[in-house]
Amino acid sequence: MNNVKQVAPTGVEGLPDRLLTEAKRLFKTEPSLGSAFAYDPETLTNDAQLIAHILAACVSATARDIVLSTSLHVFETDNEAFQNAIADIRATATKDRDPGGEIATLHFANGLHGLLAYRVTRSTLKAGRRELAFAIKGHTGRAFGCDIQPEAQLGSGLWFDHGLGIVIGQTAVIEDDVSIWHGVTLGSSFHRAKDGPRHPRINRGATIGAGAVILGGIVIGEGAVVAAGSVVTKDVDPHQTVVGIPAKPKARGEKSFTGFNQPLSE
Repeated sequence: MNNVKQVAPTGVEGLPDRLLTEAKRLFKTEPSLGSAFAYDPETLTNDAQLIAHILAACVSATARDIVLSTSLHVFETDNEAFQNAIADIRATATKDRDPGGEIATLHFANGLHGLLAYRVTRSTLKAGRRELAFAIKGHTGRAFGCDIQPEAQLGSGLWFDHGLGIVIGQTAVIEDDVSIWHGVTLGSSFHRAKDGPRHPRINRGATIGAGAVILGGIVIGEGAVVAAGSVVTKDVDPHQTVVGIPAKPKARGEKSFTGFNQPLSE
């Protein structure tokens, strides 16, 4: 993978390998996790190795070795992929309100695992190894129940709650701090196949409810909310909520997702 910049990964906020330290504590509290995840944190040296081993533990035995070796390469050499993974872990732990914190989220959150797999396949594709990227996509997609094309462009600090049934098409774009529930499709209508993207663009801080279907090269504006079960085929304005089939604007109530997706840095 000669196109990937060789940069040693570091943890966020000047705390390198903080997750590995937490993993060692977790495994001492529950020693059976060593068997459940088929790795020993005492043998690892950094957070990049930790993330790779957890991801590999979740796939079938057939794919475990190639997923592990590729994930190790990506997270230890592609600093952008590593930092995006760290931001995804942080966002997921915060929005899941997991009492076990980031280390529990990293081990147990299926939606996060789907995102981490995308980080690996995206980096591998950019490095010129398309066939390997799609082989890993196939294995991880079956393991996590989602289908995220490596060509899709995903931002940082994302939250895929549950992850099951999420489908993200080839030309889709998702900006930072977006939250997506299970069963969401970012699909193609083919209407703009000749003069633009076939799939949606989801702008920063938008929230997409469970089972929503968003079709075509449309834009979901910053901070917008697409309610569960909606079908969207037209642009949605920033900070607007849409509901129904077809989706139409609706005023936000006190129990809406307003404010749910404020950037974690704020």
